[in-house]
Amino acid sequence: NKPESNLKNKSNEEATSFRFLRLELQIHDRGREEKTMDYLGIDPSCAIGSLRNGEFPAKDCLLPLISKLLGYFLVAASMTVKLPQIKKIVENKSVRGLSVAAFELEAVGYTISLAYCLHKELPFSAFGEVAFLLIQALILVACVYYFSEPLSVSTWVKAALYFALAPTVFTGKIEPLVFEGLYASKHLIFLSARIPQIWKNFRNKSTGQLSFLTCLMNLGGSMARVFTSIQVNAPFSMLIGIVLAVFTNGIIMSQILLYRTR
Repeated sequence: NKPESNLKNKSNEEATSFRFLRLELQIHDRGREEKTMDYLGIDPSCAIGSLRNGEFPAKDCLLPLISKLLGYFLVAASMTVKLPQIKKIVENKSVRGLSVAAFELEAVGYTISLAYCLHKELPFSAFGEVAFLLIQALILVACVYYFSEPLSVSTWVKAALYFALAPTVFTGKIEPLVFEGLYASKHLIFLSARIPQIWKNFRNKSTGQLSFLTCLMNLGGSMARVFTSIQVNAPFSMLIGIVLAVFTNGIIMSQILLYRTR
């Protein structure tokens, strides 16, 4: 009986050790998840607590969480938003119906927007997609240049000026008042970027090589960004710019739908 008793005690000790190990792993995993959530600026505890009590989370509890999750979804989606447009240009080897100025100004606008958000130290979920959009916008400009007529001297000068001035803007080595002025002008830049394309579509009664999918994602993303910007108390000037983006993207989207049927 003694060997059996020792074996039983050993089994109990092993079971207890296993339970403690599993508990430690659960605590470690939970701590790691909490650190990740803190890093991302997400606090789901309020919503989870309400659901555990059989209650629907209150608006003040749910909206910030939705805003954060939506913000990170937009960041993820922004990695591919302009790829359909790039793909369409490369496949067709044509920029027919596309406004070169629209793509150039858009790249400048994203540059200023990203630099300003970094300067204001806004949470990554509120502006993260701008970085990916800027990269894709620069690729688009390169594609437009490549498939356009032989480049003029002025085009090379514009490209050189951009790459000379962009580092200064990103590092914030400019006067704060000038920075604010640049950001305020960003809204005009984006508006100016879309108006030539809108006018070209209207004049040609065609949207040429514009990608339906890219334009649809641009519209959906700008609409969602209105909500997330309100939730993080983004500057009013930023909100105005996003509303203008919704308006102009909506016009371009309606043109695609209208001229497709003709």
